[in-house]
Amino acid sequence: MSSYICHTCSMKVGFLKYLWVYTTPLVVIFSLASEGLWAYSALFILFGILPAVELFFNGSAQNLTDDEEEIIRNDWRYDAILYSLVPIQYGTLVFFLYQMSHENIDIVTRIGKITAMGLSCGILGINAAHELGHRHTWYEQWMSKVLLLSTLYMHFFIEHNRGHHKNVSTDEDPASARYGEWIYTFYFRTITGSWLSAWNMESERLKKKGIHTWSMQNEMLRYQFIQISLIVLIYLMWGMWPLLCFLGASLIGVLLLETVNYIEHYGLQRKKINGKYERTLPEHSWNSNHPLGRLLLLELSRHSDHHYMANRKYQILRHFDNSPQMPTGYPGMMLLSLWPPLWFKIMHKNIAALEHNLSSSNTPFQADES
Repeated sequence: MSSYICHTCSMKVGFLKYLWVYTTPLVVIFSLASEGLWAYSALFILFGILPAVELFFNGSAQNLTDDEEEIIRNDWRYDAILYSLVPIQYGTLVFFLYQMSHENIDIVTRIGKITAMGLSCGILGINAAHELGHRHTWYEQWMSKVLLLSTLYMHFFIEHNRGHHKNVSTDEDPASARYGEWIYTFYFRTITGSWLSAWNMESERLKKKGIHTWSMQNEMLRYQFIQISLIVLIYLMWGMWPLLCFLGASLIGVLLLETVNYIEHYGLQRKKINGKYERTLPEHSWNSNHPLGRLLLLELSRHSDHHYMANRKYQILRHFDNSPQMPTGYPGMMLLSLWPPLWFKIMHKNIAALEHNLSSSNTPFQADES
């Protein structure tokens, strides 16, 4: 009885571990309020201390039971944490623009604050938007687009949901990194390719309905209008210099996203069977159970299950034994990817081992698809 009571209590407070997601806004706001090298606190903590700590942890591969999943899936507190990131992101953005409007800020401090805001754009503005974009209610999808607006990357809503999840780990997907591809060439290919992919998909959608591409029913046109409106608003309220700083922060957020895309599917390919690609399986995405990155990014690092069942909420994503595992957590892998020779040395060895294990295994993949 006592063990049952303890288990029930742990289930009721399980959401508390996801309060770790507030680490990002806290360190970003601290950086924005600081001067000199202290303005780089967010960068130092999120991409210095955190990946160093994760080198000593592998994380847990344990999954929830079916009964636990059902309870947690419907617990409103997990959604409340996610929803709260929308006003936090915009509050942080206003504070950033106010800080950038001070002309007496030295260049070292200014760059540090732009970097901090860029981290917020990537972790809150895009990562939280990614989770919300997979939800089915109009208000959650609206919140997703609002967050993407804060980093001027609204086309991600179209390309990711209708393009990336369909074409992941194939040459048709601009967001899947190919074997041997340098991250710096990947940036150019994925940023341009993703925008064009979103435009083409939206044009095709309208064509099927007999609607001209250059219509305001084109979501891509509406997104560009909304983003330009935000740029004009920032210029009118704060001036040119804060606007340029915002554009710099947005670019950092975009590069963070695309770095994550690079590490999530690097070198993994779906096979063609009778002219069609096989179904996306957990083996087509790199996975990480390292605890700090999992909580900071709302379980994004359990990416194998996310692509296998895209509608599963972050709090119930699962580990699969046959999914390829990253050597360390997301922050550490992102840093590693910036050094291509070392990245190739480590990852190509892991890919070779993965291919050997898959070829020697005759057991087909099975999982509960509920």
